[in-house]
Order: sequence, then structure tokens, then C-alpha cells
Amino acid sequence: MKTLQSIFLACALLMLHINSVDAQWTQTNGPYGGTVQCLAANGTNIYAGTYVGVFLSTNNGTSWTAVNNGLTTTNVRSLLVSGTNVFAGTFGGGVFLSTNNGTSWTSATSGIVSPFVFALAISGTNIFAGTYGNGGGVFLSTNNGTNWTLVNNGLTNITVNSFAVSSTNLFAATLGGVFLTTNNGTNWTACTPFITNSVYALAVSGTNLFAGTHGDGVWLSTNNGTNWTAVNSGFSGATYIYGFAVSGTNIFAGTRISGTFPGGVFLSTNNGSNWNAVNNGMTNPNVQTLAFSGTNLFAGTESGGTFLSTNNGTSWAEVNSGLTSTYAYALAVSGTNLFAGTQGGGVFLSTNNTSWTSVNNGLPNVNTRTVYALAVSGTNLFAGTTGGIFLSTNNGTSWDSVNSGLTTKYFQALTISGTNIFAGSFGGGGVYRSTNNGTNWTVANSGMTDNIVYALTSLGTNIFAGTMGGVYRSTNNGSNWTAVNDGLTSTSIQAFAVLGSNLFTGTSSGGVFLSTNNGTNWTAVINGLTNNNVFAFAVSGTNLFAGTRLGVFLTTNNGSLWTDVTTGLTNNYVISLAVSGPNLIAGTWGSGVWRRPLSEMITSVHIISSELPSEFLLRQNFPNPFNPSTSIQYDIPANSFVKLVVYDISGKEVTTLVNETMPAGKYEAVWNGQKFASGVYFYRITAGDFKSIKSMVLLK
Repeated sequence: MKTLQSIFLACALLMLHINSVDAQWTQTNGPYGGTVQCLAANGTNIYAGTYVGVFLSTNNGTSWTAVNNGLTTTNVRSLLVSGTNVFAGTFGGGVFLSTNNGTSWTSATSGIVSPFVFALAISGTNIFAGTYGNGGGVFLSTNNGTNWTLVNNGLTNITVNSFAVSSTNLFAATLGGVFLTTNNGTNWTACTPFITNSVYALAVSGTNLFAGTHGDGVWLSTNNGTNWTAVNSGFSGATYIYGFAVSGTNIFAGTRISGTFPGGVFLSTNNGSNWNAVNNGMTNPNVQTLAFSGTNLFAGTESGGTFLSTNNGTSWAEVNSGLTSTYAYALAVSGTNLFAGTQGGGVFLSTNNTSWTSVNNGLPNVNTRTVYALAVSGTNLFAGTTGGIFLSTNNGTSWDSVNSGLTTKYFQALTISGTNIFAGSFGGGGVYRSTNNGTNWTVANSGMTDNIVYALTSLGTNIFAGTMGGVYRSTNNGSNWTAVNDGLTSTSIQAFAVLGSNLFTGTSSGGVFLSTNNGTNWTAVINGLTNNNVFAFAVSGTNLFAGTRLGVFLTTNNGSLWTDVTTGLTNNYVISLAVSGPNLIAGTWGSGVWRRPLSEMITSVHIISSELPSEFLLRQNFPNPFNPSTSIQYDIPANSFVKLVVYDISGKEVTTLVNETMPAGKYEAVWNGQKFASGVYFYRITAGDFKSIKSMVLLK
């Protein structure tokens, strides 16, 4: 028997070395969309630059795949295709180069002083990078990005937003107007200034040069920038132009909402003499970038992802499958339904924690589709947006505005207390209360000196509001509020959680605080919490999860100790959390929604003796064989980071029982093998430099 066990152990050790994989988070296949900052086409390949890297579509946007290997700075502001080379200009990381369609990237920044690259262009064999900040301006590379040289002579504004190439002329759009070089940047000349100096986009059509401005619409020059004429017929109000695309005699301008101006895409077929809106099917009018791929026109939007038109803008279709650059501000669970509120994309519904459906009927525009808060009351689902509060009584199939009595439309917090619904505004309106499911609202701010509310919760008959100035408590359904900040060293409140009679608050710089007396006093509970910018909480039984700027943390003892449970989460900026069935759900800043089984993070581990052991020890499990549960005891003589993992006979990890820093003591962990097949399993402990492995048999 000992010989057989030795063989099993030897095989397992070998396979563990090869196959061991940490328990991880998994992307939930969406919600899809997000902000697309730039687009570039090369044959059938379409590249989209986002805040979280580059996405590639090889099928006209039908599906997208992240292509970010080696891209150490993922905020991509500009893209350029040159033959088989793809260049990405980033915000903070300079320029990156891919020679294999984005499969891998290498830094190509040597010589670039300012790493903030807003624009890229090619003229012959020369590549130009437009930057901003100290040491910024225009940089030139003559060797595909291997080296760059600053070429700023005559460039009096060094914030470069875009380029346009016309024969041997290179134009640069800056915050100080348009500049022209006829000798590859050796010298620059300011083009005759026009009404505004803030130019964001340029385009060439034949001998015509178009300039898109920040608030002054489109300007046209027919003589290489010597003279300019405003060409804005069809635009109304202040017009912000962020991108152009040219196809034959068609000029497309990408705009955004401004005051009464509706934004979207506009088309001119007569060199700008007239513009017509071409937005049928485009649900997000804040257009950041435009690009043609053959006869297909793509529009990248702020928060709405990518749209495709195959008929010169007559109609548009959303093409976001796989584009997981969304901001998931809010999560809510109703039975088996999981809802996500996003920036610009509205509300999404998942019934299986693995795929999403847009449920936005009745949320008509980009403001109402920026959803900061969700709350469930029976069969009612409430959404707090930047366009007011909306109610759905049918799981998001349709929404109705419920804003009567509201004097502001910016809401970031909702909570339910009995038959009362409370809404917190970050538009300066404070707290509102409805006693009839949102039909009417009344202001409930008496005693509250800070009316910018980011978080709400209820504990018993108490209502708590989190503001930039600390915590307020109401004991009479919002009729009066009292500040309760004793012990809070950070008063910028972002989240609340209730666990039994304990109240937790998450702050922007002080981490987590605990009150055991309804907010009368607060104590910092941050041991093990390596980031103190806390955005969200989720409760599962006696366990509390915190979403922070640097990942997800778990405490099983009311905050006395936190454990990092972020493994596998490629975007650690976690802004919302929820428990849905067997999973913990995390909404991120720019990478959609992720899930991880609770069983990977929560185990039955407890100390069994106050006696301090003298050495590290892993004991044989008992009982053994077992069905379905067994206990594993281990000794830790000094404070150590402990990892206790169970593997199957092939060496594949099946669960992590312990993954945290633990004080000295004797411990017992319980593994329930109910969902696993009969067979030999191995459990391995790592504690500091100590490692040990043993086998056990699950016999059903």
C-alpha cells in the first residue's frame, strides 16, 4: 500500500508542476460595448482601441477578440496600419508595434519624451506620432518605430490631436489650431487661424482640407490651410467634431451631444456645403472615431461600442460581440436573474451568469442608458441613471420613467426599506423618498449639509447615506438626518454593506470602516486590505467581499483580516459586486462583468487549538476514505501566507481551500467532495517555504 501511495504521490508531484492552475475569475461574455477611442482597418482586419487595449475583428465587426499580449499600457488612443505593421499610441506608455496582427506587441517608444500619444500618421516611409504634455509635440520615425526624433520647429502648440496627409503635406490638428509641414516636420507653419483654436480632427478629400473643432463645427480650406471657411449648414448649436471619414465625394463627421445638439454621424455630399444627420439605428450619438473598411463604415462611440453601416450611413447596426470594454457600475439580483447597469449601454440581463441580453426598451438615450444604481423590490426593478429614475415591472423587458417630484436627474444610489424607496443624487439634490414605487418623490434632506450622495443602505429602521462629507443617519425614514462620523478618518463614502448587526462602509482613501452601533462609532478594519479605494461590497452568509481599485478582497471575520481573491481578474478596477447563485459577480471599470465560484474562495476553515505549534505540519485527512466530506488539519508556527489546494489524479486543481495570510495556530479545513467523482485526490499545502502533499480517497 505504501508503495502504491508513493507512486501516486510521485506522479501527482510531477503533474502538479506541469498542470497546476490557480483558481480564477472568468469573463461572463459581456456585457458587450464600451468606449472605442480609435479605429483602423487593414484589409479584412478591423482594429479598435479602447481603455482596456486593442480588439480585432476579422469579420466586419460580427465578433471581436482582445489582442493585448505585450501591451503593457492598455489605454489606446490612436492606431495606424502600415503594411503588416500595426502601431498603437497609448496614454502613458508611448507607442507599441505589432507585426502579427496584434497577436503580440512590443514597445516602440525609443526617443519619445512624452508617452501620451493621441495621433499617428504615415507619409511615405515616415511615421509621425502626435503627443501632448512636457516634451510633447510631433515625433518622427524613419525606421518603423525603432527610433523617434522630435520635430517641433515652428509648432507653437504641442498638444497634437490628429494628422492629415495630402501628397507631401502633413497637417497637424492641435489645441492651438492647424499646422502644416512640407518637409516631414523639419519646419511647421501655422495655418491662418479661424474662430476656434481647438482642433480635434482633420480629413483630406481631393484638394479640400476639413478641420473639426471643439464647439465650432467644421471648417474647410481649399488652399492647404491658407484660408478657411465655416461649413456648418445642417448643424445646430455648438458642434463638437471628433472624427472624419471620407469615401469618394462623401464626407462623414462624427459628433457628440452638446446642449440641444443631438450628436451622431453627419454626411455631406457637397464638400461640406450641407450636412445631414445619418443616425438611423445608432443608439449612442457620442461618436469618437470613424473608419472605412472597403465600403463598410465603422463608428466607435463613447460607452456604446461600435456601429456598422453598409450603406453610407443610411442605417446602422451595433457590432459589439466580444467587445468587453464596458463599465459595469451596478449589479442587482432578482431570483435567477442578474442585472448589470453600464455606462452608456443601459441595462443588461443574464439568466445564467454566462451571457447577456440588452434590456433597454424605454431607456431612450445615452443619458438614461448610463446606469449607476439598481435596486430590486419584489417584482419591481429600479434603475438610477443620469437621466432620472426608471422602473421595470417585467425584468427589464420595458422601462417607465418615474421622476415626478425629482428636481435633479443624476442618481447614483438606491435602497429599499420596507415600502419606502430612497434615491441618492450626485447632482446636488440629496436624498429623495417614494412611498408608492416611484410614482411620486419627495425631498428628504433635513439635517443633511452635503447633498451629493454616493451610497445608501438600511439597517433595521435606520437609513444611512454616504456622501463626500461622511455618513448621515436617519431614524425616521429620511425626515431628519444626523452626521455619524466618529472614527472615520476618510469621509468620502462610496459603499455600504450590512452583515448581521454590523454596518460597513467603503471609502475612497481610508479603506473599510466598521460600526457595531448603527454608525455612532467607526473603526478602521483594513488588515490585509492592500488597496484603500473601496467601491463596492457583497455579502454571502457571514462572508464579506470588497471591490477595490486593485481587486477583490474577502473577510470571514468581520474585517479583522482581509484576503486577496483577485486571481485571474485581468482588470482589477472593481466597481460593483453581487452574489448570484453559486457565483460572486464583479463589475469592472472597462472590462465588463466577471464571475468566480464562491466555493473557490469560501471554505470551512477554523482554528482548533490556541496552543502554538513548534513546526509546520500537514496531517492526514480524516476520515479517509470519505463520502462526501473530510477534515484536513495543519499547523502553522508563525504568521504565514497559506495555500491549501486539492487536485485530482491528473494533477488538475479542483478547489482552493485556503489562500490567505494566517496567524500561528492549529487549523482544520473541511472539503466537501459531493460534486466530484470517486477517486484518488491530493491535497497540497504551501506556507512560506514549507510544502507538503498527501493523498486521500473519495469513495461514493
